[in-house]
Amino acid sequence: MGLLLLLLTSTLLLSTYVPAGGRTAAQRLFTIRAVTLSVEPDSQVTRDTDVVVRCQAVVSSSGQEALVREYTVYKDGSKVYTKTTSSSEDFLYRLPGARVSNSGKYKCEVNIEDKSMASESRKLTVTGLSKPVLHLNKGVVAEGEELTARCTAPGETGSIFFYFYDDAKEVQEERLNANQAEVKLRFHSTGVHRIHCAYTVLITPDSFKSQESDTVVVSVKELSISPVLEVSPMSQVFEGDPLHLLCTLRNFLHSTENVQLYLSQGTELLSSGNTRVNYSMLARAKGPTLSFECRLEMGFLIKFATKTISVTELFSAPTLTVSPAEVFQKESMTLTCRSENLASERLDRKELTYVLFPLENPLRATDTGVFSGRALLYNFNYTCAAQAKGIMKHSPTLTIRPKVSLSIPKIWVEGKAVLGQPVQIQCRSDFGSVPINYTLVRGFEEVEVRSVRLPFDKAVFTVSIGRPEEISKYMCDAKNSNKEGLLSKRLNATVVEPLSHPTLTVIPQLPEVSEGDHLFLICSVKGTPPVTFRWYRVGTRQPLNATTTEEKHKDFQVPSLTKEHSGTYYCEADNYANNVVRSERVTIQVRMALWKKAVIGGAGLVVASLLVVVACVLYFRSKRVTVNRAAVSVWSERKPEAEDDEESSSLSNEPDVEYTEVVHPRSAAPPRVPVKKGTDTVYSELQNAPHGAADHHDYGSVEYASLNGEAPEAGQFPPEVSAPAPPDLPQPVD
Repeated sequence: MGLLLLLLTSTLLLSTYVPAGGRTAAQRLFTIRAVTLSVEPDSQVTRDTDVVVRCQAVVSSSGQEALVREYTVYKDGSKVYTKTTSSSEDFLYRLPGARVSNSGKYKCEVNIEDKSMASESRKLTVTGLSKPVLHLNKGVVAEGEELTARCTAPGETGSIFFYFYDDAKEVQEERLNANQAEVKLRFHSTGVHRIHCAYTVLITPDSFKSQESDTVVVSVKELSISPVLEVSPMSQVFEGDPLHLLCTLRNFLHSTENVQLYLSQGTELLSSGNTRVNYSMLARAKGPTLSFECRLEMGFLIKFATKTISVTELFSAPTLTVSPAEVFQKESMTLTCRSENLASERLDRKELTYVLFPLENPLRATDTGVFSGRALLYNFNYTCAAQAKGIMKHSPTLTIRPKVSLSIPKIWVEGKAVLGQPVQIQCRSDFGSVPINYTLVRGFEEVEVRSVRLPFDKAVFTVSIGRPEEISKYMCDAKNSNKEGLLSKRLNATVVEPLSHPTLTVIPQLPEVSEGDHLFLICSVKGTPPVTFRWYRVGTRQPLNATTTEEKHKDFQVPSLTKEHSGTYYCEADNYANNVVRSERVTIQVRMALWKKAVIGGAGLVVASLLVVVACVLYFRSKRVTVNRAAVSVWSERKPEAEDDEESSSLSNEPDVEYTEVVHPRSAAPPRVPVKKGTDTVYSELQNAPHGAADHHDYGSVEYASLNGEAPEAGQFPPEVSAPAPPDLPQPVD
């Protein structure tokens, strides 16, 4: 037997074992394709309609075995119904005889094993509410008697507000999650009362109100018991007269219920008792009339009786005034306490007495209701009281705020006073109570008034100064009372004159500026120092120099000038007026130093002298030349090149002088040979010796050509001229 049980157990375990991460052979494949929800017969229906919420799930699966489905229905996001089924048919959620409370958004969700899908939401609206039914437990009640009222909303569900009305006036409200409400009503007035009810079904975020119930009539009977109030006297009552008040009950039947009487004047409770209340007092005029009330409370029954009497004022409440109206610290002041109105038929003014509070005040009484003394250094509250025939009346509180006397105002200029520009003149008293009126005065003539309402604030005036001496004509007047104002000293401030007429002066004077000189560029202006000067050279952005000085002129020095210092210069200047002025431009040409000119001039003279000497030697030597045949002696010299304008005195190296002697046979017409001198052509006339003239020393005429430093080219002369001279030329004879 035990062996058989063991075999059965092993078989069962093997049949249920599923490897980790694997699937059993019996598991089916499926997918939820769609879930839809519909409301039938319509999404908007009237009350008592049978409504069906249909949930349809489209599922694809393998095999023939049915899948287990779990359907869940939601209304306004809350779960309202759940059902599990193996059927593939549509799931139906029925709402038989739908009510307004069934209105809302419905959604269906299908869950199969580990998969789920939800439908879209559909809204159902149910209209129409049942008529409420009102029931009262009594039709006739006495004053203060309790009545039970019940209002029913037949067939309705959900959160319902019930309202109860007495003669169209709402008297009570109840909120329940039920279709019936019951309340207790009490009536304090006799007669006929018409009662009805209504209700509202709350479906967030909407609400639906029902029609009104039928009206039910209730009769409220008056109880014979009532309060009685007596006041003596009722007329010709003055303040201070005694008054006697009596509060009692009429038609009182000894009852087990608790009875209470209350006697009051306005909101002030004077006395209370069970069946009788006596009270005596002095009449006081707290207004045109005095009203008294006798109130009866018995259970829920409340009744009251009132009486109103007129009380003539014996004297009016006093007023407290101060003189002078503006009180300053430690100065004399007078407080006066006085009642203006007086009932002369009952009271003489001499019977009135006055008291100043607080009693420890520093003032003393100097007359009836008059108190004098000196003001304190701080604020103080005073009241006074007038009294006669046991009646005392107080004045309103008077707060004395002593002012602080003004100090002599100070006047100054904010920033710098610039000539021709707006200038801010400021005025302030170091001490003094606000408000303070400051008046700007120029030569005792009022210019402008400014009022200052904050402590330690200052008055600011904007003026324009045309001449520097005008600034001292301004003064400031300060005033914070009806007294004469205080005048400041005259305004003492420096007036800044904007810069003008900038001039740049050069020393040494132009154009006598040479190398090695010590150059001074002097910049001068008209205006108020301190002045900041800057020197510029055209072509550079940064200034050559900048300096600030208390003078109206400043120089910039350039020692040992060179030709590199040549250029165009100008200067700029500014002061507190922030106006930048610029001088005209000055062009400086640095010339050559005098000693260089002297050296070049001397060298030129030496060279010129040498040239003259050479020319003379050549001239005299040419006179001694003798030629047997016609011959021509020609020499050329290189002239110095021209210099530029500034260095015209310097000379180039003197070229050597060459002498060339050429002998040709005499011809009938001597040719003219061109010789180039630079770009010019110089012609030399050549002559041949005549035949038979060998015994004479007449070599014909000789012409000298000076060539411009260049040897004649080979092609410029005829062949006979360029041929070398024969070696047997005769020597010249002196």
